[in-house]
Amino acid sequence: MVLDSSLRRNSEERARILVHELFHFAWLRLGNPLRAGWTGVLEAEAAARARGELGWSSEWRKREEPAAQNWRDYVCESFCDSAAWMYSGVAQHDEFTLGARWRMKRRKWFVRNIGARGWLKL
Repeated sequence: MVLDSSLRRNSEERARILVHELFHFAWLRLGNPLRAGWTGVLEAEAAARARGELGWSSEWRKREEPAAQNWRDYVCESFCDSAAWMYSGVAQHDEFTLGARWRMKRRKWFVRNIGARGWLKL
């Protein structure tokens, strides 16, 4: 993993991006039952036409054509963006556009399945 040198000067952005990238490793080790549970959270959002996301990497995938691969990529990126929102310590960001109702549902899923502080113990 290589982080852009400009992140040295922006500790909040560095934390957000680093947590996002580290959670890609967590996603790989999460296991099918938990990945299916996370997918269920996103399917409920999609059925309700929830708008917004918790990072650009999931936001632009959410807008893509709903092909199977795009959906799998979106689910993974949404997990990582949500983890960054939960565990990076960044309270507000321009990319945090998901409505409060849906954020709280994601928070509940993470607390129940990952833990209040995450696997990283940040």
